[in-house]
Amino acid sequence: MSQEYTLAVLDWARAAGLVMPLRERVFVVEQGVPAELELDEFDPVCLHAVVRTTDGEVIATGRLLPDGHVGRMAVDAGWRGRGIGGEVLEVLVEEARGRGFEVVELNAQVVAMPFYARHGFTAFGERFMEAGIPHRAMRRVLRA
Repeated sequence: MSQEYTLAVLDWARAAGLVMPLRERVFVVEQGVPAELELDEFDPVCLHAVVRTTDGEVIATGRLLPDGHVGRMAVDAGWRGRGIGGEVLEVLVEEARGRGFEVVELNAQVVAMPFYARHGFTAFGERFMEAGIPHRAMRRVLRA
């Protein structure tokens, strides 16, 4: 990991105030997701990966649901393409592995499927719409 930023895994009580401004910028402003869909009942029971610059700016996040699903992956526009999203994803996968999950699943935006494929995820099922954006389910097997 770069010395420009740090990555921590936090509970919702510590993560909420940090990640919501980034999630609102990425999902609501950039992607047009309705604001009322962005915050849901699952956040309080998830683990949240939070990446901050040395000056405290939150530049990436993602969450692990109690059932082993990864979601709400977001990287600030100015920090994309530097591998930070991959670091967030791998930390969440390791958290799932540590909790005994044999498979990690996620609903990938279709445009992001190549990113997830590079991290060992394979698509299954049909495309579907979520928050007005085309998605496809993907999974990564952790144990044979």
